[in-house]
Amino acid sequence: MKKGYGQEVLNEISVKFPEVSVKIHSPRRVYIRSARENVFDFAKFLFSDKGFRLSTATGIDTRDGIEIIYHFSYDAAGTYYNIKTLVPKDDLKIDSLATFLPAANWIEREIHELLGVNFIGHPNLKPLLTAETWPADLYPLRRDYADEHKDLKDK
Repeated sequence: MKKGYGQEVLNEISVKFPEVSVKIHSPRRVYIRSARENVFDFAKFLFSDKGFRLSTATGIDTRDGIEIIYHFSYDAAGTYYNIKTLVPKDDLKIDSLATFLPAANWIEREIHELLGVNFIGHPNLKPLLTAETWPADLYPLRRDYADEHKDLKDK
């Protein structure tokens, strides 16, 4: 194993969370695919048990659903552990990490506002970026936004 991965952390992950799949992308970047039902417990393990810090999260509208990637930094090894999960478009719900991880608050609000993911248990999903008059069911970072709302683009 190359330096930077934190082999002891990877070993512990494989024992505690055998259902996740781990992909070592580069010496300093590890991707962990997890079912959305397990993301909360896995993120809590990284943050509370291992002392990782949440840098940010990414939301991406894919053909299969909204992919959310939580980017955790493992400073002791200079490595990023990225939890990837897919939230189906017909059930856009996932447990909020903001209930135990304050750093997730604003990025979950942003993903909710721009992609429509409902973060269950989030203390305040109030919009951050759009105007107060913005329609509540209009998500500008979704793939279908441009096609469904050409009238807004032309103004």
